[in-house]
Amino acid sequence: MKKRITILKASLTENRLLLETNEPISRLVPAEQILVDTKHYSFIYLMEDKEDYTYIELPEQIWPFLKSAHAQKFPVWISFKEQKLELLNFHEELEYVISNIGGNSNYGNEMVTKVEGIF
Repeated sequence: MKKRITILKASLTENRLLLETNEPISRLVPAEQILVDTKHYSFIYLMEDKEDYTYIELPEQIWPFLKSAHAQKFPVWISFKEQKLELLNFHEELEYVISNIGGNSNYGNEMVTKVEGIF
């Protein structure tokens, strides 16, 4: 099973979106891709290390922050304590995923409703 790191807190500061977690991110490299987790109603930003992918879970609770950052094209960063890393290609991937979900029942009606309600 892939490792999952959940974003616990999001904040817009200094013209960027900061996503905070409680797990180390030091060995991770952005894979520059966003997936959809319809079971947990979240987006997944892919990160990788030398052995496998790690899923950065972006739960529904932080979607309003994603929307604001996306509208302003603020860079998106993940942080753990003093470690910070920019999530590259974030806005392009988010735009692609959102445009695919809108009106597409393949993602499930509840996921479509949630995404359309915020984005």
